[in-house]
Amino acid sequence: MLIIFQVTAHNKSSAQTDTTKKLKEVTVSSSIIPQIQTITPAQQVSAIDFARYSAFNVADAIRNFAGVILKDYGGVGGLKTVSVRGLGANHTAVLYDGIQINDTENGQIDLSKLNLNNVQQITLYNGQPPAICMPARSFASASILSIKTVQPILNANKPYQITAGIKSGSFGLINPYLQWQQRINNNWAFIVNSYLENANGHYKYKAMGGSGDSVRTRNNGDITAKQIDGALYWTKNDSNKFNLHINYYTSDRGLPDAVILYDPSTSRERLWNRDFFAQAGYEHIWNSGLHLLLNTKLSNTYLRYLNPDYFNIEGKLDQRFTQHEFYQSAALAYHFTSNWEVSYAIDFSVNDLDTNLPNFPYPTRVSFLNVLASNLTIGKLRLQGSLLNTNISETVKSGRGAPKRNNYSPTVMAVLQPFNSSNLQFRAFYKSIFRNPTFDDLYYGGIGNPNLKPEFTKQFDLGATYSKALNGFFNYITFTADAYYNNVTNKIVFIPKDAYNGSIQNYGKVDIKGLDAGLKTQVKLTEKWKGSLAANYSYQQALNVTDPASSIYLNQLPYTPKNTMSVNAGIDHDHIGIYYNQVVSSSRYYTNNNLPADFIPGYSTSDASVVYRFSVRGKAVVTSFEANNLFNKNYFVVQSYPMPGHSFRFSFQITI
Repeated sequence: MLIIFQVTAHNKSSAQTDTTKKLKEVTVSSSIIPQIQTITPAQQVSAIDFARYSAFNVADAIRNFAGVILKDYGGVGGLKTVSVRGLGANHTAVLYDGIQINDTENGQIDLSKLNLNNVQQITLYNGQPPAICMPARSFASASILSIKTVQPILNANKPYQITAGIKSGSFGLINPYLQWQQRINNNWAFIVNSYLENANGHYKYKAMGGSGDSVRTRNNGDITAKQIDGALYWTKNDSNKFNLHINYYTSDRGLPDAVILYDPSTSRERLWNRDFFAQAGYEHIWNSGLHLLLNTKLSNTYLRYLNPDYFNIEGKLDQRFTQHEFYQSAALAYHFTSNWEVSYAIDFSVNDLDTNLPNFPYPTRVSFLNVLASNLTIGKLRLQGSLLNTNISETVKSGRGAPKRNNYSPTVMAVLQPFNSSNLQFRAFYKSIFRNPTFDDLYYGGIGNPNLKPEFTKQFDLGATYSKALNGFFNYITFTADAYYNNVTNKIVFIPKDAYNGSIQNYGKVDIKGLDAGLKTQVKLTEKWKGSLAANYSYQQALNVTDPASSIYLNQLPYTPKNTMSVNAGIDHDHIGIYYNQVVSSSRYYTNNNLPADFIPGYSTSDASVVYRFSVRGKAVVTSFEANNLFNKNYFVVQSYPMPGHSFRFSFQITI
């Protein structure tokens, strides 16, 4: 301002001789340091990074996270579930804008159904999220996968925004999508998202047999899926807001058979999904420090499984399941002082399951969850604790229902900043939690066991984080490391009796010891080029400690590699980004016997992507090209389900 004043004054005094000078433009740039949650381990990926990780769905986006093991049955439509720190998919809750996607029937969420076109951010929390004013369900799992959708950010000068795009590539993939954001007035806005996904699922894999290796084509892996999601937002200010979501998803997919003895699959199995939910949330924060959060959800989930070649009297297996859920949550928090917050939350839900199975008990589950939590900061020490009470009762129309459950689950977390600078911090937490048996565990066919007890887990974590912004060649560097121990009792397992029968029992104890480490940095290569690097490493020793006299005592759990590593590197120049991604997994076994016949070799896969951003007549355009499994590696994630060889994907998106 002083320079401008002096120049202006000089011009006025020298009006007869023009001595005006044009000042050079000064460009100020900086790099955002990735956020690190310190009270509990957390990993995060945003929409801008999906292309750099060659991610097509939520499962792809989180496969680089430390401590994550994905079960992937292969292909675009293959089922994908996530296990965190060796605890199994049932111990990970998936939140959609703060409200859990619940599956009372089998407890596992298929992440392949969650498309990324409407996702703004994905965060994985070990233990639980750091906020204490949240639904009680958010305290009720060993880990939380939180998905935050895109919200409209519009104004009177730009009252709408339309984004249209298409992704296409190998396996006959066609995936057009459309997003419409609209501002109604100063307080109201809505957003509508829709997409269509179609793929034939045919991909090449290498089959190995007695007569030598051969390349075959995977069959019955096709998928047709559609989704529409609408959200209405009312915002008076950041402290007073309401939202309403309506979502409908439908799919028809083939289920490829396991490749047994390297014979080509002849499966004709099909799976249909018809899922609907409506959820609403209201949040109000008063100046007094009082914080109110209300959430409601209604859902209807339909699944049909058809096996036309099943050997029974009917000559087929045609099973249909319909779940209904009503869910209500209320949370209230209050800041007694600037450094002390207390919250209380109560959740109520009713779940039932209908099916066409003969002699099915048709269960209804009523759940009450209450949690009292507190957050206290004393100097450089931050403490957080919670006590969750879970009360579950079930009724059945026939047979015997599961007994009532009433459990208390404590959690204690702490973070210490040893120096005045916040660069280095230490953290620790203890969490006792359980997962209740699913309807399938309790009542499915002749193998369900209504006497099952919950599967209890005790989690211990000790870690450190370091983050620092730099001015030289490095823009920033962040490092995290966490050692953990998980102890599981009453583990729910399927005990086979013969080739066709078995039972589900509480028969198992597991000790899991591990280490998660992560590094992120960004460097300034030239004036316009910058490079980035993100690397994660995990070590997991997950041992069966049920019976010292058993032959499987101290054996590694199935599908649990001891070592996994991921590396993502990229360079950016103005509008273009070039990225390389690699995921490495050590060998593992697909049974707890750990015999040579159960051995699954380790694997390493590489992906590359190029993203180019430009504008056409003021309209933002983003294009990308992805090459997956660059070196055409032949590998399995799930035994007998071969993964695709190299494949390609192209996307084009324009925003109006």
